[in-house]
Amino acid sequence: MQGVLTGFAVIAVVIGVGYVIGRRGHLGDQGREVLTKLAFHVASPALLFTTLAQTDLSVIFSSRLLVTALSTAAAAGVFVAVGVVRRWGAGRTTIGALCSSYVNSGNLGIPIAVYVLGDASLVAPVLLFQLVGVTPIALTILDLSGEGAKGPLWRRLLTPLRNPIAVGSLAGVAVSAAGVKVPAPVMDPLTLIGGMSVPAVLLAFGISLCGSTMPGRGPDRHPVFLSVALKSVGQPAVAWALAVGVFGLRGAQLLDVVVTSALPAAQNLFTYASSYRVGERLARDSILLSTVISVPVLVVVAALLG
Repeated sequence: MQGVLTGFAVIAVVIGVGYVIGRRGHLGDQGREVLTKLAFHVASPALLFTTLAQTDLSVIFSSRLLVTALSTAAAAGVFVAVGVVRRWGAGRTTIGALCSSYVNSGNLGIPIAVYVLGDASLVAPVLLFQLVGVTPIALTILDLSGEGAKGPLWRRLLTPLRNPIAVGSLAGVAVSAAGVKVPAPVMDPLTLIGGMSVPAVLLAFGISLCGSTMPGRGPDRHPVFLSVALKSVGQPAVAWALAVGVFGLRGAQLLDVVVTSALPAAQNLFTYASSYRVGERLARDSILLSTVISVPVLVVVAALLG
């Protein structure tokens, strides 16, 4: 239980600092936008490259990854189906689908994996799946549903290669797959730059809370409530059912997949929404509510399966 609370405490403190910075105007009117662009275009690609370049890709060939992929597809699929029926738009529906299924495997998943599961590498399968599989697809949809859709066909086909997040992820996978050891003079600066990613995202998120109304209100309340319900209850329930009924997982393996599925929506989704200027409030409210609700959910999961 201490690991769950520790992970959330770290995030809450950094977001709180961002809120104070926003209230006092230390970074000016463009502070949030600058932090968001820094994270999206510079720090996050560096973090993803350094993380994936040093990861053993053999972890992707596991039953845990299959459970993660199927539960992610199920939660996102439900949101997309509702979004199509309700005509929420491609960009807004994409952000909502991400908030319904894209877990905080980095800045929250890693400390929880260490303190609760006892091994930080246990979040590697979900981290790789989201970075290599989900992120490029989602960002390509966001590109094509915006300005990118107006360009020529060849430009649309090359959309994933023009996105810094996707480029950083795919480059890291390529280096790891090739077995190349990146020299320290190259890796160390990238590691230092990548270290700015999580704090920048959390600080920008905290600044965005200044002057905002209570989450779950306004025109986005229905997609927010749907995404939070899917993320907090639907996805971990599907993961548990698949792990037990289909793959026969028990004990520590079962705890691993359910805990990672019960993690809240990742803060970097707000960075994506802000960068594409679509579904920003939906992302912010969904992340905030799912983070709060995931505390009791993770405590219950750890108590029942731990």
